[in-house]
Amino acid sequence: MGAVIVEAVRTPVGKRNGGLSGIHPADLSAVVLQELVKRAGIDPALIEDVIWGCVGQVGEQAHDIARNAVLAAGWPESVPGVTVDRQCGSSQQSLNFAVASVLAGHYDAVVAGGVESMSRVPIGTSAGVGGSPLSPRFSERYRNAEPNQGLGAEMMAEKWALSRAEVDAFAARSHDRAAAAQDAGVFDAQIVPVTLPDGTVVSKDEGIRRGTTVEKLAGLKTVFKEDGVIHAGNASQISDGAAALLIVSDEFANSHGLTPIARVHTVAVAGADPVMMLGAPIPATEKVLARSGLQVGDIGVFEVNEAFAPVPMAWQKEIGAPDEKLNPNGGAIALGHPLGGSGARILTDMIFHMRRNDIRYGLQTMCEGGGQANATILELVK
Repeated sequence: MGAVIVEAVRTPVGKRNGGLSGIHPADLSAVVLQELVKRAGIDPALIEDVIWGCVGQVGEQAHDIARNAVLAAGWPESVPGVTVDRQCGSSQQSLNFAVASVLAGHYDAVVAGGVESMSRVPIGTSAGVGGSPLSPRFSERYRNAEPNQGLGAEMMAEKWALSRAEVDAFAARSHDRAAAAQDAGVFDAQIVPVTLPDGTVVSKDEGIRRGTTVEKLAGLKTVFKEDGVIHAGNASQISDGAAALLIVSDEFANSHGLTPIARVHTVAVAGADPVMMLGAPIPATEKVLARSGLQVGDIGVFEVNEAFAPVPMAWQKEIGAPDEKLNPNGGAIALGHPLGGSGARILTDMIFHMRRNDIRYGLQTMCEGGGQANATILELVK
């Protein structure tokens, strides 16, 4: 039995307090769930589970938002849902869990994806409930170091000798590529427009800052170290958004007239230093390539989440991927990073890019809280 992705869709990515901030995250999730089955042309009653990534599982995103999203979408009560937290990689992990479940014969049709409304549930909200998530044993092991992603990005810049000008140039490139892709209509087919209660329609990613230059970024004050390199302009944006993918068995696709787009070729997950936190995409990529039997030269597109510019930059130095194949349509610095939804957002963009450019293999990886990373290789189905 094989497992194939037959449909993928995402909302636009909204800026903090932007166009999507007035929508409950379960309702935002419902938008992509409804559009997913509409595009596939199947009855949602056939979906056997919804595996949904979300990081801030508190307040409006609490109580298993996957199940709440299913019900908000108007799907039958028979469809269950489960919420996954592997930090920024939550919805990428959701896809990997979904594929494994289909391959194991547990499901014939399952949805993977995720959501985050960072406007409504600010980052770190869940960590502030009921005491610190860092235990005394953790603190003892790491000599009372307080993991901080921004400081981790500064550590990466220092370790890989990345200058402020180089980091800012990467950030400007992200905006340039995202703007060019948006202008060319590259994102249009993958996005479902979101209609707000007042009738306004949000159909475009809101975070792209056109005309961003190294000179403009040079004027921004660093946040985590006075003599550091990280500032708001070369870090991912605080965002709202959701995305979803439909994974089915080969038999289900055949019997329901669904056309496979891609299959998950190989997956891997890796752990690394939780204090620097952001370096695990490097070993995750090495592991997934070794497991797949593929080489860097076999991969036609690489998506490395731009949590902070030093993450993909350090990754590129170690892996050696060509610049033109790395985040070709921009990344989270320009498009935004709705934590629990980002993995599925990036997967969706990569699938559409592979199909549009007839690319056989694509590789996605992203850093995650606690010093972890997922890596997923997709293969286009001809």
